[in-house]
Amino acid sequence: MLQLSRSASYSICRWQLYRSVSTWTPLTTAFNSLPTKRINFTRDDVGLFRLPELRSSEGFYLLRDNVESRTQELIEEAISQQRSRKMVDIFDELSDSLCKVADLAEFVRIAHPKRKYTQCAEEACISICGVVESLNTHKPLYQALSNVVQHGDTQSTSEVDQHVARLFLFDFEQCGIHLPEQERLRVVRLNDAILQLGQKFMNGAVQPSILPRSYVPEEIRNYFPTSGENVIITGLCTNAENVRMREAAYRLYLQPSETQESLLRDLLVCRYELARSCGFATYAHRALNGSTMERPERVQEFIDVLSDKLRPRADADFALMSEMKRREGGDIGDLVEIWDTPYFTTQLRRQSLEEQANEFLPYFSLGGCMDGLDNLLQALYGVRLQNTDMEPGESWHNDIYKLAVVHEEEGLLGYIYCDFFERAGKPNQDCHFTIQGGKRLPDGTYQLPIVVVMLGLPQPRWSGPTLLSPARVDNLFHEMGHAMHSMLARTEYQHVTGTRCSTDFAEVPSVLMEYFAGDPRVLRTFARHFQTHEPIPENMLRRLCASKHLFAASETQLQVFYSALDQEYHSAAPQLGFNTTEILRNVQGRYYGLPYVENTAWQLRFSHLVGYGAKYYSYLVSKTIASWIWQTYFEANPFNRQAGEKYRKEILAHGGAVPSRKLVANFLQRDMTPNVLADSLITEIDSDESKIKDLIISRN
Repeated sequence: MLQLSRSASYSICRWQLYRSVSTWTPLTTAFNSLPTKRINFTRDDVGLFRLPELRSSEGFYLLRDNVESRTQELIEEAISQQRSRKMVDIFDELSDSLCKVADLAEFVRIAHPKRKYTQCAEEACISICGVVESLNTHKPLYQALSNVVQHGDTQSTSEVDQHVARLFLFDFEQCGIHLPEQERLRVVRLNDAILQLGQKFMNGAVQPSILPRSYVPEEIRNYFPTSGENVIITGLCTNAENVRMREAAYRLYLQPSETQESLLRDLLVCRYELARSCGFATYAHRALNGSTMERPERVQEFIDVLSDKLRPRADADFALMSEMKRREGGDIGDLVEIWDTPYFTTQLRRQSLEEQANEFLPYFSLGGCMDGLDNLLQALYGVRLQNTDMEPGESWHNDIYKLAVVHEEEGLLGYIYCDFFERAGKPNQDCHFTIQGGKRLPDGTYQLPIVVVMLGLPQPRWSGPTLLSPARVDNLFHEMGHAMHSMLARTEYQHVTGTRCSTDFAEVPSVLMEYFAGDPRVLRTFARHFQTHEPIPENMLRRLCASKHLFAASETQLQVFYSALDQEYHSAAPQLGFNTTEILRNVQGRYYGLPYVENTAWQLRFSHLVGYGAKYYSYLVSKTIASWIWQTYFEANPFNRQAGEKYRKEILAHGGAVPSRKLVANFLQRDMTPNVLADSLITEIDSDESKIKDLIISRN
């Protein structure tokens, strides 16, 4: 007879006891185990996301045909002389119809485990792109919209209607439809070239460096994988204990590449030419049109002001790292180098704050964290997260949860599908997808938002639930912040609902959620041991919260440097024969406290230059605005219902329907000057530094 060891038997008994007598809430219990797979004996599949067309993958063809037919009807309505609806209503329905298919198909293409679904979804994506391209060249449609924006609609319109109509017009003109035909065709070619150059650059940015063995010092050669007589460098080895290994990986992985340099130069030139063709001074002016910061000159002023205030604080961080390096000894030198900073940040967490890698895991079960989110959302907004059974065929995998977001007075606000667990073929990236945007319908009801939150967590096991590291707790709160932005918005138009706003504002609600995830008062409500239900010890909680802010000044300075480099690349006319590494060297000297390393080209690995061209600063601005909101409304009491209701009413509810700069200024009752923004972040850094010092002193 098969026997279990005493320890294994004990573990099983503990887990069974935990499951049978648990005092966790139903939400916690649900997320601490896999969704129950229901066997369907009587009902037909309802279709993916409850769309009857998607009972099979071929349904994408029907969705595509239906939206193409509806598109033609809406075009005819928009250009008709007998139009009876507001032009913005027609355009938003057109956008909504296309997005419902395009966003759904893009998600299924990326996430569905079955090839036949991903293939049909990809074909639908291509078809919808073709429809959009045809719309972008439809001059009668453009002229009808342009006439309304310039001269007013024949129907009564509000300020929001006019703002959204201008957004639609700008999107139209991005493709040069307002230009003479030859110039328009040039814009089309430039857009195509930018897309192809960006894809090639991103692919090259992640390729390993393959070098002769002689390039690597003999004493560390064996640390790296080899292929014949070559050494393969796959990354920066930032947390390697051997300083020579960190240095070698940095110098070799970031060696200049003429191919990558050429791709980046061509990309920057094409972007500049595109911007000039569309009537903008630079690509940065084009990218920032309609953003929170509005123009690159304001971004540059913010970067400069923040840089000046950060420098002495970042220098103090580097001095502490250098002291740690001296204590480690060795013959490499006493001063911290650019390849050392991640390593010593980790070391300080372990040494000064006594943090162990797995110390916090038992206190953050997935179900416990979801319960914490539920309690927080109820306190702030009167909203509950209700785990909801799915109908047969509704989800793309059997480990998906469905949350109904229910307001205590307004009722159902929308649905969040939680695709939280890793699986073969699933993208290894935490992200948020909009499947259906919210909008006011003609009959006065509201089209409920539907979103997916995707994480890459390990599945629950027989021995216990999925446990989250503090970093993963932050990521969960961050992505749920995006989801709740979509849930709590109540816009007239789906084109501007929830996260469909400017890039430098879209991250504000999600970054703000990280402040709640780092506040001990919030963590106390749900950080409990998954077996004993004991709350996390107070000294551990204090160390955890403090550890999140180590070396905040130098880390922020690094983001300033990245942002400044991105602006430098996109805010001026490219000079003949310019070299992106020389620009990097100059910018690093001005904005970062550690020197440029000769014969390296870090920017050629910086894939964010493609997706965030001229907008990488958005993280800094979003962080700054979130910090400002936190200090003003929630720092004194993170469960303040009055502040939560005000935040929803004046920020979240509007999505992108009101210019974000106006939203923030009205909410905070102060103009967003570069000095005010910078001071907000510096105040936070100084406060966190003081808390860290107090904790270290108390432990010594």
